[in-house]
Amino acid sequence: MRGLRSCGSYTVRLAAGIVLAALFAPNPAPAEARDRAAPAAPNARLLQEGVDDSTLSYLSRHWELDPRARQGTFLFRPHRPNYVLPGRYSSDPNNQPSSPTRGAAPDVTYDRMESKFQLSFKMKVVEGITARHVDLWFAYTQQSSWQVYNGAISRPFRETNHEPEFMAVVPVERALGPLDLRFVNVGLVHQSNGRSDPYSRSWNRVYVQLGCERGGFALLARTWHRLTEQRDKDDNEDIQNYVGRGDVLAVYKWRVHTVAMLARNSLTTRNNRGSVQLDWSFPVAGRLRGYVQGFAGFGESMIDYNHDQATIGLGLMLTDWM
Repeated sequence: MRGLRSCGSYTVRLAAGIVLAALFAPNPAPAEARDRAAPAAPNARLLQEGVDDSTLSYLSRHWELDPRARQGTFLFRPHRPNYVLPGRYSSDPNNQPSSPTRGAAPDVTYDRMESKFQLSFKMKVVEGITARHVDLWFAYTQQSSWQVYNGAISRPFRETNHEPEFMAVVPVERALGPLDLRFVNVGLVHQSNGRSDPYSRSWNRVYVQLGCERGGFALLARTWHRLTEQRDKDDNEDIQNYVGRGDVLAVYKWRVHTVAMLARNSLTTRNNRGSVQLDWSFPVAGRLRGYVQGFAGFGESMIDYNHDQATIGLGLMLTDWM
């Protein structure tokens, strides 16, 4: 385990070196639009950032990486997908959550069917910190699971997670194999459910993320380091062994459809754990999109961080990954 922690720390230091190299390298020449334009039919292009320029790549519009994509500071923009799943089915509801430091909660009979929704936004706080046009962003994501069909226990919200974060986004123009490396993102994130013991769950992380793309395909890889806490104040000391030490997001836009996969892994050789989420969205009316979400593994929510289940949900999406 000590070797794994050292490996994780080395990964963070290596990623920090990449960030410094990107910050102080000579300004690259503008990339040609042929590689990143990925123009789509007007009814397929979801301009979430309000910049109507099909020569801009998806990541450039989402993170305002190019001068033409910049919209200034203190303007609300989508961060992660915004959606509502009126129906979400679980193979094994977590009726009695537990953690090593908080013990087991009382046993409650939850329905397999519930609703789930997510609200997520970001805003640029500072634009152009350095000559490399580094931007400082703030983001907030809230995800809720609602036992709306469970009248026997008064239809409670089973879990709500709050995730504020700050990130510095460094635009980059480098080839990375067959993809174009577009940005390096260094962030600080807090995630918790705001509940009292024995239901309380929380953790703080610093992370480094690389964003690559080519045409309608984007790949974002992230590694993080958890900020340690005293054991008596730690709600979930083993969370990294279940939720993981990093994640990879792959998004592909094909005509009017968007498919995505988000994978997390503990990066351990023994008792390897993690999760996979699969998304599919498609147009319904205007900017409203149909949405199918499948999940398998640990940590669909904070209270379920060490609970293994498979879920499937169907609903509507307002804004997509890109």
